Amino acid sequence: MDQTFMKEKKIFPLVLSMSLPMVISMAVNSLYNIVDSYFVAKLSEDAITALALVYPIQNLINAIAIGFAIGINACAAFYLGAGRQQQADAAATQGTLLNFLHGVILTILSIAVMPTFLNMFSSDKTVIDLALTYANRAFLFAVFITLGLSFEKIFQSVGRMQVSMFCMMCGFIANIILDPLMIFGIGPFPALGIAGAAYATGIGQCFSLLAYLLFYFFWPIPVKLRRDAIKPNKEVIARMYSIGVSATLTMALPSLLISALNGILSAFSGTYVLVLGVYYKLQTFIYLTANGIIQGIRPLMGYNYGAGEQERVKKIYLTSLKLIAGVMLIGTLLSWSIPKQLIGLFTSNPQTIQIGVTALHIISFGFIVSAVSVTSSGALEGLGKGAPALCISLLRYVVIIIPAAFLFSRFAGANGVWYAFCFSEFITALCSLFIYRKAVVM
Repeated sequence: MDQTFMKEKKIFPLVLSMSLPMVISMAVNSLYNIVDSYFVAKLSEDAITALALVYPIQNLINAIAIGFAIGINACAAFYLGAGRQQQADAAATQGTLLNFLHGVILTILSIAVMPTFLNMFSSDKTVIDLALTYANRAFLFAVFITLGLSFEKIFQSVGRMQVSMFCMMCGFIANIILDPLMIFGIGPFPALGIAGAAYATGIGQCFSLLAYLLFYFFWPIPVKLRRDAIKPNKEVIARMYSIGVSATLTMALPSLLISALNGILSAFSGTYVLVLGVYYKLQTFIYLTANGIIQGIRPLMGYNYGAGEQERVKKIYLTSLKLIAGVMLIGTLLSWSIPKQLIGLFTSNPQTIQIGVTALHIISFGFIVSAVSVTSSGALEGLGKGAPALCISLLRYVVIIIPAAFLFSRFAGANGVWYAFCFSEFITALCSLFIYRKAVVM
């Protein structure tokens, strides 16, 4: 179980070997929402609008679970790189227990606040009822999400990216099989409609967790969940939360952004709210390769930083930035070459498709430059520098884009919101370079 390959293998092949399985994993993960939306769209446009309204809370749950799991990941990798085995085991053990508690709390709170949340953004009773039907079932699986993500990040912290890829695929395959069966009532399954989509996704996540547990017990890894590591370690817990809270806020900010933009767009038409929801599902898919690269480099950055390999940290950052910029170029080309087909995956309404095409064209101007902020924020999380990473995310998702969207919409209507996206990416990229260079001596 020698982990020295993280500080000995050549940078480019190392980044690729760590990132490619995570790219596939991110693709699989993003397809949960894509598949749900595809089948739910067959029910009605009201149903897909309901999913768009639930998405911010779903994203918040995932953000808290993934964010704290990133804290587990960064701590375990750092302590392994520094040769501190006991602290690495404590991070895995205590982090998993804490994320379990997070799941219980999230289940209770999210179900409780959902009716009030939905009434803030829609007065359509049909849409609200559909959204509650989906949310009240999907949120019951929050504990399985938090536990599964904890194991995912533990395996990633030791470089077992293939395990994450396989386990995510187990969940996705279960989901894609169950979705049409449970939504439309095929074979022995009753037709559950939008509730079936929630159950299918939740059951898929349970399959992923089961796969992680089997790997953990039958394929030993360098960090262990140990009974004698349950006793709280203040240093480890403080480090996990300092990274995890920052990562959580970073991932939760899109929920705040979507809610704010929904409020602006709803003044024009509900169609624009639908288009924003569709865009974010497509954006998740477009950005998945970049996010996969970030997932791959986090343990590399943490391990090498813990081992004192500063030059390798710099090279990993620059290599990742180039790769992500290339990915974003492909995303831009797709947004201009097949925009109707992309929007058409979620609606057949010609007017909605046309609005969606316009939105995709405008927003995609900011894709390539966003590589700077995406790479810088992810690298800083891997280094355990949560505060500067959070600053970048605040700029990208709140400080610049929300005021810009409000202001631009006064002059350019709903299209002004789309222009705010690319404007924000350019300003944030410049700020990100400054923040990263100040936080990390290059």
